[in-house]
Amino acid sequence: MLSDKIAHLRADLGGLGQAVIACSGGVDSCLLAVIAHQELGPSALVVTAVSPAVPAEEVAQVEALAAEFGFRWMAVQTAELARPGYVANAGDRCYYCRSELFDVLAPVAAAEGAAAGREAVAIAVGTIVDDLADHRPGQQAAAERGVRTPLADAGFTKDDVRAAARQLGLSVWDKPAAACLASRIPYGTPVTLGTLDRVGRAEAAVRALGFADLRVRHYGDLARLEVPLADLPRVLERRDEVVAALRAAGYLYATVDLEGLRSGNLNAALGR
Repeated sequence: MLSDKIAHLRADLGGLGQAVIACSGGVDSCLLAVIAHQELGPSALVVTAVSPAVPAEEVAQVEALAAEFGFRWMAVQTAELARPGYVANAGDRCYYCRSELFDVLAPVAAAEGAAAGREAVAIAVGTIVDDLADHRPGQQAAAERGVRTPLADAGFTKDDVRAAARQLGLSVWDKPAAACLASRIPYGTPVTLGTLDRVGRAEAAVRALGFADLRVRHYGDLARLEVPLADLPRVLERRDEVVAALRAAGYLYATVDLEGLRSGNLNAALGR
C-alpha cells in the first residue's frame, strides 16, 4: 500500500540524520526533497544542478518549490561538457553525466558534514522502481559512490510518486516526465553546447504553443517532434506554427513521429 511505502520512505530519510538531496525538478526528486525536509528539517539540503543540458525553467521550478515548502536549497554548476565520455555520446553518456553530478555534490556533502560535526552526509537521488528496468548507466555512477535511492528502496513506482505528491499538495504532481536535453541527441552524435541550445529553444518554442508534453529529437538539420498520440491532431492543425517554431530554433526540416512520444526511445539503437 502507498501508506506503507510513505512510512518506509520517511523512516529511511529520518534515519539518515543529515542528507544532500539532488533535485532536478521532476516529480520524483521534488517529492523526495519535500519529504526529506519534513523529516530532517534544516539538516536536509536540496541541490539542483545547472548546466546547458538543464532547461532554465526546471531550475526555477525547484527554487519556487523551495520557497513554498521552506526547504534549504542551492544551485550548483556542473560541467558535463568537460567530460570526453559525455561529449562522445555513446550508450554510456548518462554514466559521465551522473558522475559529474555526484563529484560536484561530494564536496557539498562534505561541507555540510563539517558544519554539523558529522563524519559523513548521505547524498540521495530520486531514482524509482521504474528506472531500474530501463537503460540507466547513471545508476552505476551512483552505486560506485554510495549514493542513496530512498524512493526505489521503499518500492515507489511513478504512479506511487504522483499519488504521494498529490497528497502533499505538490504542484508538480502531474508534471510530464522529462529528461536532460542531451537525451534528445541520438547516440553517436556528439553533444555540443550549440546542439543543446538548439534543442532547448525548439522545445520551449513548441511548448509555448500549448504542447506540455513533448520531445524534439535532434538529427542535424532535421527535428523530429514527438508528442502524445492524442496531441497529433492538434500538431497538424497548427502545422504552420509548429514548423515556424522549429525553424526559428535553427532546424531546416521538421517531422512528426507518428508513433507518438516514447520516453527513452533512442535506447532502441542500443538493441535494448
